[in-house]
Amino acid sequence: MTDAQFTADSRTALILIDLQHWILEMHAWQPRPASDVVDACARLRTAFAPVVHVRYLRADGADGGPDAPANQLHERCAPGPDDLLVTKHGLDAFEGTGLAAHLTASGVTGVVLAGLSTAHGVAATARTALASGLAVTVVSDATATVTAAEQDAVLDELARAGAAVRTVDEVVAGLVTGG
Repeated sequence: MTDAQFTADSRTALILIDLQHWILEMHAWQPRPASDVVDACARLRTAFAPVVHVRYLRADGADGGPDAPANQLHERCAPGPDDLLVTKHGLDAFEGTGLAAHLTASGVTGVVLAGLSTAHGVAATARTALASGLAVTVVSDATATVTAAEQDAVLDELARAGAAVRTVDEVVAGLVTGG
């Protein structure tokens, strides 16, 4: 699997995962706090089109549904008018959401993943994307999980599976330089 190329004419989509208020406040995220993850995701968001925003909602609506304040995406990473909002009911952004069909119809061949949690929503989405033949990049400093050790282990496992692991600076520099 080759690394995603971040050129202006590429077909790489940024997927921001689970940046809802209740998830951001759920843990003392490691190895960086939620506020740093939001800052990094906001920086990535300005550099990509298309952008896919993923949120988790309980299928039974017991969490208050999409309009509940806790379920709102952080304002700095909220969808714009041309962005796609995907609602999932499990860990994987592809499972039962139509995301794969949307990416295929849009000609997307690679994804850049950021958000929470690396060990859960990000990893599950990365595994499905890799299995689907997409080039996958996980942004290490735009993700976090419960412990720094878990973060390192999950990023290592995803790299062994074929994902590129890059920093925000590396991804943004790739956009500017064409690779």
